[in-house]
Amino acid sequence: MENAIVLDNRLRRKIDPSLNAIGAFIAKSGLSANSVTWLGFGLGLAAFVAIWQTAYILGLILLLVSRLADGLDGAVARRTGKTDLGGFLDIVLDFAFYGLIPLGFVLADPSNNAVAGAVLLFAFYANGASFLTFALMAEKRGVDEEARGSKSLLYTVGLAEATETILAFVLMCLLPDWFAEIAYAFTAICFVTTAARIKLAYATFRD
Repeated sequence: MENAIVLDNRLRRKIDPSLNAIGAFIAKSGLSANSVTWLGFGLGLAAFVAIWQTAYILGLILLLVSRLADGLDGAVARRTGKTDLGGFLDIVLDFAFYGLIPLGFVLADPSNNAVAGAVLLFAFYANGASFLTFALMAEKRGVDEEARGSKSLLYTVGLAEATETILAFVLMCLLPDWFAEIAYAFTAICFVTTAARIKLAYATFRD
């Protein structure tokens, strides 16, 4: 798992200085990190509606702005102080967003996208369970991991992380007729990540 080729770490090293600068400005304005989190989710919900209505380019723009807000809430929290509620909202609303986008494509074209969308959502469900449960067990055992920066939960790396997921969503918006093929391909990536986390759990939590 540690050797998985992922984009998140590389991307974060490049964009974090800019996000932190913008986050500091937002914090000075008095807007809370939780408000930024909810704003990001609201934009993600708008992206879902746009995709549902087959306005794919509008949906693409909205989902990208939504993910920008998702990056900024952490930057604001680093200035104003992290909270358990903020960490909870960040994770829950992120997972809701990740489910909404494939659902939008399913509703836009059920006859062509329903099966692929259902399979992808199942993969998201399994991958999310592996991520959250590993974090819970790691905290219980006092496992620490600083490679991902200051987070509310321990983040295990994998092939299917936020950056890879957003790239898949971007491709879906740009190539909506290829949704099924992209969904199946990303499903495979999610399953590889889930299997890798299970393997890591055996190595980390074996009594």
